[in-house]
Amino acid sequence: MIWQSSLSDDAMSHIEDYYNKIQSGEIVTSKRVKQIYERLVNEIHNPGIYHFNEELANRPIEFVERFCKHSKGQWAGSKVELMLFQKAFLQALFGFVDDKGIRRFKESFFLVARKNGKSFLLSAILLYMLIADEMGAECYTVGVKKDQAKITFTECCNMVSQSQDLTKILKKRKTDVYFPSNFSKLEALASDSNSLDGLNSSCVVADEIHAWKDRNLYEVMKQSQSARQQPLLVMITTAGTVRECIYDDMYRYSCDLLDGTIINDRFLPILYELDDVKEWTDETKWDKANPALRVIKKLDDLQEKVEKAKVVDSDLSGILCKDFNMMQNSNESFFKFDQIVNEELFNVDDFKNSYCIGGVDLSSTTDLTCATLLFIKPNSNKKYIHQMYWIPEQLIEKRSKEDRIPYDIWHKRGWLRTSPGNRINYNEITAWFLEMFNDYGFRPLYIGYDPWGSQYWTDDMVDNHGFNLEKVRQGAQTLSQPMKELKAEILSKDIVYNNNPLLKWNLCNVVAETDKNGNIQPVKGKNQKLRIDGFVSLLISYTVYFAKMNELKSLI
Repeated sequence: MIWQSSLSDDAMSHIEDYYNKIQSGEIVTSKRVKQIYERLVNEIHNPGIYHFNEELANRPIEFVERFCKHSKGQWAGSKVELMLFQKAFLQALFGFVDDKGIRRFKESFFLVARKNGKSFLLSAILLYMLIADEMGAECYTVGVKKDQAKITFTECCNMVSQSQDLTKILKKRKTDVYFPSNFSKLEALASDSNSLDGLNSSCVVADEIHAWKDRNLYEVMKQSQSARQQPLLVMITTAGTVRECIYDDMYRYSCDLLDGTIINDRFLPILYELDDVKEWTDETKWDKANPALRVIKKLDDLQEKVEKAKVVDSDLSGILCKDFNMMQNSNESFFKFDQIVNEELFNVDDFKNSYCIGGVDLSSTTDLTCATLLFIKPNSNKKYIHQMYWIPEQLIEKRSKEDRIPYDIWHKRGWLRTSPGNRINYNEITAWFLEMFNDYGFRPLYIGYDPWGSQYWTDDMVDNHGFNLEKVRQGAQTLSQPMKELKAEILSKDIVYNNNPLLKWNLCNVVAETDKNGNIQPVKGKNQKLRIDGFVSLLISYTVYFAKMNELKSLI
């Protein structure tokens, strides 16, 4: 080591200090941050497998404040004085160890709004791990694109160049920073790098994972740490607009950990966010997502953005997402992400031998095919949605990689099926309806469909299997009112869809096209890789339900 901690043994830890100030109201933060620090304080005083070692906890803080300097803005060239939220995080990340001194936390998801010092904190962690970790450490900053990964790497280089102490022991080479005394290196990598295979990484920091459209890079880097005794993977990000990918997975996982529905003692979730989207106009709540507000992030700048967003609708989605960490999707989308979230679950067995309404959106190659069953219960306004999706078998791997949409993962989890070849065989859809009838006794009173291009399938369904089909022609005149009604039911949480990730993703992609009479119909947005087939299938079934609801209700 090149330093020794100067903090006294009996000083209150920053974790305890931070939590006490949260409890007293001196610091305003999110309920999720309060949850994790309440838990950490309890574990300091009631240790189990892991105990809190304050000397180890203080080393990264001492390192940053003694050797690192700011490289940008008004503080460029000055020494760093970490804020309490940063000190508490570093103590939590490095201070809990087992009886052998092995660090507890192997992975951390740190959610914080923009301009709160994310890149600086990541860079400081990387440099500390480069010098203080085991022999032959391999430290990487990673991103989807090399330019994104190099933001943190460049910040590391700037820190080194401004410190005489670090310059003496670290060497900047062509592609990395090297620590000869420890045979360790620090490097920037991206998903398109040629050197992702054969890594033996000890520390990985991932900046802005909200922009990652698949899990491949995360899985590769996590797997690369499998031989290390105490690896560390830190994700620091704002919220984003890419739905149902790695960011959403990590956010949900973090919430489940904090709520106690799953247990993982090696994962540290820190979620700075508004507790309610309505808080975005309340200045007293802004610190919940912005722990560095008034110090690093300027209050007057945020005030100006909020005032503008109050009158300019196109600005609202961006400020909710980037400044308050409220998950959003595209500005043009028919649904906002917070509107469609519905965590209510149901068991399909509850509807055995029940009548229902079906809906199908057929495709051949480019789009997904989706079939929907819509159930209702007596004396309830809720509609329960059960779906299946199909993609051509020959395209799933290619589309997963090129489109960066996790079709392969959805397939493994049973949300999506493949159809042999490079086209959808409509017999697969027929077989699914028969499977639903034979296994569960589901009886579609009617199955809605778009008659364009579906003749042989409809003939088979009617003539050979006895299903009742109902034409639902695509267009604003037919779909406008059901689409408006369906949105109202989704917003009121009366559409229960078992948290189906494909349907949730499809809902985020829907754009409403309006004709001269004010009628609407669903279309895809500008990104042609996005799909809305699950929503169209749901809308078709809902359109049939809209016309046949009295008949269905009389049968249940």
